[in-house]
Amino acid sequence: MPKKGNTRSAQGSGTIRQRKDGRWEARYTVGRDPGTGKQVQKSVYGSTQREVRKALSEAVAALDSGNYFEPSKMTVARWVEIWLQEYMGDKKYLTVKHYKAQCRTHIVPSLGAVRLADLTTPQIQAFYNRLQREGMAAKSVRNVHGILTKCLSTAVQVGYLRDNPAQRTTLPKVLKKELHPLTDEQVKAFLRVASGDEYEIILKTILFTGLREAEATGLTWDCVDLSSGTIKVCKQLQKRPLKDGGFTFAPLKNNKTRVIKPAPFVMELLDRQRRNQAAQKLQAGPLWQGWTTNEERKTALVFTTSTGGNLSPQTVYNHYKKLAVKIGAPDSRVHDLRHPYVKPTTKKFLSFFKFEMAISLRAFLCFALLLGIKEGPQLVPFIR
Repeated sequence: MPKKGNTRSAQGSGTIRQRKDGRWEARYTVGRDPGTGKQVQKSVYGSTQREVRKALSEAVAALDSGNYFEPSKMTVARWVEIWLQEYMGDKKYLTVKHYKAQCRTHIVPSLGAVRLADLTTPQIQAFYNRLQREGMAAKSVRNVHGILTKCLSTAVQVGYLRDNPAQRTTLPKVLKKELHPLTDEQVKAFLRVASGDEYEIILKTILFTGLREAEATGLTWDCVDLSSGTIKVCKQLQKRPLKDGGFTFAPLKNNKTRVIKPAPFVMELLDRQRRNQAAQKLQAGPLWQGWTTNEERKTALVFTTSTGGNLSPQTVYNHYKKLAVKIGAPDSRVHDLRHPYVKPTTKKFLSFFKFEMAISLRAFLCFALLLGIKEGPQLVPFIR
């Protein structure tokens, strides 16, 4: 314990003293207040004289070289709150929702009490390691890291941090999951059990075009050109809480609109859907929730319920799972319909054909498979 009232300056340059609580303090001048002209002084603290002397030397050297950086007293929790509130203008709805969930669940409880300026790489590394020990997957740990890195990078940009301590961490290696697309026999079985099903057309459209589930449920008639045989994919249907608008059109996952030209029979399926929808409207009568005029129909949803409402992606998923059980693929997902030939069959063609050609090739091969055609010579009559 220090002697009572010991405030004598310590040996060496600068103003270093030992406080009554036992800690050491070094004070230095960072400049003058532009309003009053008085000196502005800052302090650094430590448990030993050597510790504060080193900190003082570093601060003085930074001031002399013009690289002095004044640490922020803000906590990580407070900065995360500001970041989520003020710097999400360029992010998508689901991205913001994901960021908030990860910050609330993992980042703030573990690092929130730390002063932003005191956050170190070892602290962040220990945080990631603990997440792994508690059972979090490597990919999820990397997702948390991505969010924290973006948050701290913004703090650097606005001047609250000198650099980003998250960028020097070591991340767990992610083992890519092997895709398990439907086998040839499963595709044949699926086409058979789906025929006549109420979700037949949307599921076959996904299979033969490679549309994502949300892209298919969000497809509108103004994006289907039956005369030219093309489909424009420019949006998806996204489910949000009712307070945020409920089901809403949202940008594509990669923000890139694409136009595909599927096999003719896919367009025939969509033409059949157009006729089916008109019949459902007549049958539903006053219960019809969809378009009411031909003009409204131009921008209406292609795939709807029997009363004209939008299809929930979850409902489509649940219905597909029932069909998947029937074909012996209970673990298959709707998303897997996009990959039956992309990996095993068309991968070698992708470097030679445009994406649209690959999709048409996949559709053609699926059709040939349904007919039981597997050998090259058997395909010649169809190609001609």
